[in-house]
Amino acid sequence: MARAKLVLAAAAKTIPLSEITYLPPVLQPSKAIAVGLNFVDHAAESPYKDPPKFPVLFQRFKSSWVAHEESLVRPKVSTAFDYEAELVVVIGKAGRYIDKKDALSHVAGYSIFNDGSIRDYQLRTTQWMMGKNFDRTGGFGPELVTADELPEGGVGLRLQARLNGQVVQDANTKDMIFDVVTLISVCSDAMELQPGDIIIAGTPAGVGMARKPPLYMKAGDVCEVEIEKIGILRNSVVDE
Repeated sequence: MARAKLVLAAAAKTIPLSEITYLPPVLQPSKAIAVGLNFVDHAAESPYKDPPKFPVLFQRFKSSWVAHEESLVRPKVSTAFDYEAELVVVIGKAGRYIDKKDALSHVAGYSIFNDGSIRDYQLRTTQWMMGKNFDRTGGFGPELVTADELPEGGVGLRLQARLNGQVVQDANTKDMIFDVVTLISVCSDAMELQPGDIIIAGTPAGVGMARKPPLYMKAGDVCEVEIEKIGILRNSVVDE
């Protein structure tokens, strides 16, 4: 009984958000699968031009991201540090060879990612792994919103990136080439998806690399990624 009273007392206590330190919504995903070129307009602005006919997948490692309100780190070997606003799908139930009709039953919820990219390293080869995995270059958070709180499949949500308050990306998740259902099904063809795995679902047009002149993140900048009904992921930028 005494334990129950302690639990109730703790649950009733509120802590101001200004006093907490955020962690990524998922601490140890066994897999973090990112999706490239998943909006037609972003494919068109990229060096690749044509939209893909099959999902372009690559891995991000846990060491490559930080939580909400932590600083992104521009590495000392590059000044081509780009932002990418993306929806995150968090897997809640394991599965392999998942049929599209069952895919959404495997979703625990959704979050936000800034797929920070070191463009000169990314484009040196046909494989993107290095340019997408510099330490502490991506943002993940601030929270996980359960699937029941959002439109089915996370469809129809406004997705926006702002750099120092300037809107640089503004799109909607309904415009993804490969929707959440397709991404889950395709990924599960290759590997069993586990609870806590994340799929980082791709960015729309407006990235810094495609602008003239290019608009890259630098020390002192603040980048915000906002997704309707999920929240705002905010990170400042520092130099290594």
